[in-house]
Amino acid sequence: MIKLICNYCYTEFDAEDLEGIEKEAKNLSGETRTSGLKDIDENASDIVTLKCSGCGAEVVINTSEANNARCHWCKSILSLNHQVDNGAVPDVVLPFNLSKEEAEKKISTFVEKRKFFANKVFRSESTTKNIMGVYFPYMLVDANCHAKYIGDGEHEVRSYTVTKKRSDGKEDKETRYDADLYEVNREFDIAIDDLCIESSKDKLDKSNKEKTTNVINAIMPFDTENCVKYKSNYLEGYTSEKRDINISDIENKVDLELHDVTRHALNKETKFYDRGIKWNTQNLDILGKQWVSAYLPVWLYSYLEVNNNKKILHYVAVNARTGETMGSVPI
Repeated sequence: MIKLICNYCYTEFDAEDLEGIEKEAKNLSGETRTSGLKDIDENASDIVTLKCSGCGAEVVINTSEANNARCHWCKSILSLNHQVDNGAVPDVVLPFNLSKEEAEKKISTFVEKRKFFANKVFRSESTTKNIMGVYFPYMLVDANCHAKYIGDGEHEVRSYTVTKKRSDGKEDKETRYDADLYEVNREFDIAIDDLCIESSKDKLDKSNKEKTTNVINAIMPFDTENCVKYKSNYLEGYTSEKRDINISDIENKVDLELHDVTRHALNKETKFYDRGIKWNTQNLDILGKQWVSAYLPVWLYSYLEVNNNKKILHYVAVNARTGETMGSVPI
């Protein structure tokens, strides 16, 4: 059971149960979309989205605590003068586990190992004092599936070397293989829990050469089984981004990833066919699917590189649950 502690009176209390969310993917039937995936939550009057005039990012803040904030991407000051329509409030949140001091040490260690290759300006200007805690929007997808695969698999029996003479008198050696051919049939049920999909267009855009936001994918996975019901109190001291992706925008991407997860599980069960399997039939019936909107915690450090009139925002990200760290530095 997760215990929460009040920052003011230090009272301990239990996290609220996640009502309306099925915890076992194998029990799913049909499609479930939680309330956090609606376009707008009319009850979230204190939660607003501010648009950064510096880089254009959209940052979510709790106005009951403050009327301005810093952009976690470019560090510009945001204010209510640049408010935009707010998106849906998430269903669940995964609270921060690593402190800012612990994250600073992780980032410092990461940067120090790469400073030899970094440019001189970065070496003199870099500091971890401006790191920020950020909640990033994700969709957690559970799926109950039935898979059927039919194909031809090869198992190596032996390998040997054959020597062949060329017209110029020289010899070439060639390795050959003997293999048995099998018809392979596999049919099984598979339950997939908490497939994490970014619900931010900025992070989904892997082709953007002006930002290195793709490093955030490298600090996965999160321990999403410890998510708790969303409350705006969790935003205190942190910034967050709103979800700007709808289910329809990524439904095909999710189905492809469900297929990938299924094939990965299948590969573990078909190691006997060491020469590979050519699948002629690949069917994955999704019997039930659940979509949950979530905030996942990241410590983020940024540095703006200006080189020959080109600007690149470099990031170092720390998984605020596991401490996994990845990033980029200007070289």
